[in-house]
Amino acid sequence: MIQRKQTLWLLFTTIAAFLTLKFPFYSGNILDVITNNKVYKLLDARFNILITILSVAIGVIALITIFLYNDRKKQMLFSAINCLLSIVIIVLYYLQTKGFIDGAFSITALFTLVIPVFLIMAIIGIKKDEKLIKSVDRLR
Repeated sequence: MIQRKQTLWLLFTTIAAFLTLKFPFYSGNILDVITNNKVYKLLDARFNILITILSVAIGVIALITIFLYNDRKKQMLFSAINCLLSIVIIVLYYLQTKGFIDGAFSITALFTLVIPVFLIMAIIGIKKDEKLIKSVDRLR
């Protein structure tokens, strides 16, 4: 199981998804409505409940997908769904940055941005496994 490349990509996806809970995607100033002052905030996965839920879901789905190595079709489906969820998270993060007055993207935003790349690499690995199994079945 661990010797398969897609297992490593899915493990990297899980790690990156859970790291987004700790490290910021964006940092800057928000206008506080009560005091009408600028307040410095970090935009991480805990900033918004929907982003938190999706980040945890991506990590858990990727972890579950690792153990579906016997059912490659289901593994590919879960990875594709996870890839779509990660793109949705990137869009949600971008929409959240519009609420900031000024700020900058953090270098740790790469954790969020590499999740779809890792998932695409896992899907490619799963397809290669599927192709290899079909070619072996033809020889029998």
